[in-house]
Amino acid sequence: MNSRYFGDVISPQVTQCAPVNNDHALIEAGKTATLEPSSVPGIYFPVTGQQRDAYRTKTGKRLTPHQWNVYDFAMTIPKGKVTTYKEVAAGAGGSPRSVGNALRNNPFSPYVPCHRVIASDLFVGGFFGEWGKDHKTGTRYNEKVDILSKEGVNFNEKGHLLSADEVLWKP
Repeated sequence: MNSRYFGDVISPQVTQCAPVNNDHALIEAGKTATLEPSSVPGIYFPVTGQQRDAYRTKTGKRLTPHQWNVYDFAMTIPKGKVTTYKEVAAGAGGSPRSVGNALRNNPFSPYVPCHRVIASDLFVGGFFGEWGKDHKTGTRYNEKVDILSKEGVNFNEKGHLLSADEVLWKP
């Protein structure tokens, strides 16, 4: 399976994983991950300990328990809402920086909605390792803003969240 977001990320050893749908339920061992209906058929998110132990990224690496905790927490963020790296760290463990590192390497994006996490100063934050319009290509910033805009979350011209009272989600 190849796509702009996934590449070949599904490990050949993992054959029985939960289909990706859309209710953003917190994943518990043995339960189905519920996310948006996949526009890319065949995308699966490992949910059991055994599946996660067997999973390997496109580059053959295992995900750490911290990364799984961050991805599980990110799946609880409702569509049309955003939260901060600090809030994810409080819920999943680690520091805001470690959350950013986990999300930068999210092999399940956009189904694990890393785009719904922003900076504590309500700046749009990073996306795929780029921070802001002026970083590297600047295109990732625009992608994140576009995805969130389609979900009803808007930012001003400087990249700061508008209508924070309505769209800022705290678990």
